[in-house]
Amino acid sequence: MQKRLVSGIRSTEKIHIGNYLGALRNWVKLQDKYECFFFIADLHALTTEKNPGKYTEDLAKTYLAVGLDTEKCIIFVQSQVPQCTELAWIFNCLMPVSELERMTQYKDKKEISPNAGLLTYPSLMAADILLYKAEFVPVGQDQAQHVEITRKFARKFNKAYGQVFPEPKVIFSVGALHATPMLMSLINPEKKMSKSEPKGCLFLDDSEKTIREKIQKAVSTEAGIKNLIALANAFDADLKPEPNNYADFKKKLTQVIIKKLLLIQERKEKIKNINQILEDGRKQASKISQETLREVKNKIGL
Repeated sequence: MQKRLVSGIRSTEKIHIGNYLGALRNWVKLQDKYECFFFIADLHALTTEKNPGKYTEDLAKTYLAVGLDTEKCIIFVQSQVPQCTELAWIFNCLMPVSELERMTQYKDKKEISPNAGLLTYPSLMAADILLYKAEFVPVGQDQAQHVEITRKFARKFNKAYGQVFPEPKVIFSVGALHATPMLMSLINPEKKMSKSEPKGCLFLDDSEKTIREKIQKAVSTEAGIKNLIALANAFDADLKPEPNNYADFKKKLTQVIIKKLLLIQERKEKIKNINQILEDGRKQASKISQETLREVKNKIGL
């Protein structure tokens, strides 16, 4: 029997190349090795996005366009499986506030008085994972903290009420599958590539013209060129710039990226039955989540 794995991406306005290289591309490989549940994290997106639902369908199509196969994995929308929020509330009542305040995504925004959803984000995330009794979670190196607190939720519940949840292990999105370094902004390579700085970020739906312009304008400092080389390596392109001839290197890199992204965009345009795919995924995810929540409620007397 295959081991179970869970992961998701927040439904926000645009998905950038880092999401593809760091997560989606690895998911395609993982679906052949594990029993995989990949969800659209629209509830998580509510912490920063006013209307994440309008991006759900597009993100689901992206999942399929990059190569996820519903014969091999389950794709569903987080909010359509409400058992995750019910389990998250139970987890909220187990974890001290001080533990949640130490989480990076809350601590970094503490000075601007973030919403309560950001504070309790780890509880919902743990519910997303443990609801399906996942044994593995694929993450980047900077996200291991999220899985560690999920393991704490599992331990706390099991200790208080009896064994229900496994303690999931991390699968880093580097190494045996694809070695993907952290991509930096094209115009400010001292900062991580982010949609908040769109001129320095490549999005999966960028046009051929936009891709050319962004790479052409990428800074040619030492850090900038190092970042572009990392980008080339991530696309398995054996490209190295010649000293003082960065223009030719950028041109070749542009062609490599355009070829890959246009292929994804073309596949995406051909997907028509996305609502039925998500409904099928909801049914499969709901069956398992209902069984888990029933077990949890029996343990705590609800």
